[in-house]
Amino acid sequence: MKKIVYSDLDGTLLDHRTYSFAPAKKALRLLRKHKVPLIVCTSKTRSEIEFWRRQIGNIDPFISENGGGIFIPQNYFDFDVPFDDKDNDYYVINLGLDYDKLKQLHSALKNHYGIQSFFDMSTEEIAHDTGLPKPQAALAKKREYGLPFKINNKGQEQEIKKFIEKQGYRITEGGRYYHLLGNNDKGKAVTILSRLFQRKWGALHSIGIGDSANDFDMLNVVDSAYLVMKEDGSYASSEYTPAGGIGPNGWEKAIEREMKL
Repeated sequence: MKKIVYSDLDGTLLDHRTYSFAPAKKALRLLRKHKVPLIVCTSKTRSEIEFWRRQIGNIDPFISENGGGIFIPQNYFDFDVPFDDKDNDYYVINLGLDYDKLKQLHSALKNHYGIQSFFDMSTEEIAHDTGLPKPQAALAKKREYGLPFKINNKGQEQEIKKFIEKQGYRITEGGRYYHLLGNNDKGKAVTILSRLFQRKWGALHSIGIGDSANDFDMLNVVDSAYLVMKEDGSYASSEYTPAGGIGPNGWEKAIEREMKL
């Protein structure tokens, strides 16, 4: 049976602090050897994902901004795929809301609550806050479907969530930031891509690897769902298979285990 891997980046394939994927290089080679597609599924922007795909030598489709956009390289499948836009070398499926609408909600949030978003932060501030080099922090600002933000007063968290949901939007929590979204999530995007791979191959075994709450939608729709440890050795949930290691160390263990099955 053909296998496919869906993976988060920050805190999962990439170390939370250093952004290194070095501990997972053996597993990445294993996937390439067995021609197993690796689908990056993250809160990062398209521009950020393209950077990391070049670093790891990845040529497969990817999912940006918590399921906001699905990017399929043209000629990747040998049949026509559904798409909303053609952009450079991709067929693009848009699941997220138009960014202008998210900007409007951001303004409403700013008027009522103490938040700080990527709209408010300079490239230098994002770099300092995330530990990213400035060129990558600039890529992180190039949002298309979602908005990362911080809540200054944690006591307002539930009130902010209710406000966002009342407006018909969604909020999810990642490793560093909350994310303001439309009616999209990683699980919906993964389901769409898996159906395309099933059309290509027939029977399919899907594997998902994440580290935090915003990965749960993805993990809920795959056949084998793994969580890697957070930096403190804890797991975001006990509902999924523990990978047995922090970040990319756990990622490698999960891949090695699945490739033996």
